[in-house]
Amino acid sequence: MDVQQIFNSDFGRELMTSGDIRLFKTGSVILNMDAYVNYIPLVVSGSVKVIRTEEDGREILLYYITPGESCISSILSGIKQDTSKVKAVVENDAEILMISVEKAKQWLRKYPEWTDFIFSLYQKRFEELLDIVNSVAFQKVDARLLNLLHQKARLYQSRELAVTHQQLADELGITREATSRVLKQMEKDGEIQLARNKIVLL
Repeated sequence: MDVQQIFNSDFGRELMTSGDIRLFKTGSVILNMDAYVNYIPLVVSGSVKVIRTEEDGREILLYYITPGESCISSILSGIKQDTSKVKAVVENDAEILMISVEKAKQWLRKYPEWTDFIFSLYQKRFEELLDIVNSVAFQKVDARLLNLLHQKARLYQSRELAVTHQQLADELGITREATSRVLKQMEKDGEIQLARNKIVLL
């Protein structure tokens, strides 16, 4: 959505006065799987990653939430009064506007722009999930890993990434050993440069 345009509207003014802006440090869990959703997060600054966790502890990255965006899964679960199917973790120190589920329901009837925002967000996330299905089914690990690194570079607006092999492995749902092996090959191919807890995209 055009954040500035909405914030300058009647809806935007109600949005900013109805929610509670909170600061979250990197690594903070703002939504857990199987928990009931009482508040819907709208990212003001920073970023949040949304992941799916299996019972055996394996995880896979679904998408990132950046400024002006929210978590479509939490919106749908909150409105349906259902438990969350995902986990949301702060990727980069974030300011988040926490909107009550009751307000979100009222706005569906009161503000068409809120409904438009939800539909556009749903479409974007659906397309991102299709990309994940495509990459898991048809792409090799090196292509998936390089794509993730480029995602993070855009997110942090830097080609120098402070990230560990284990973090990348968790987000892709593969082993650390496989991740390290592929990264070393990518370094040999001149695509990246490896350092301690840091990767530089060349």
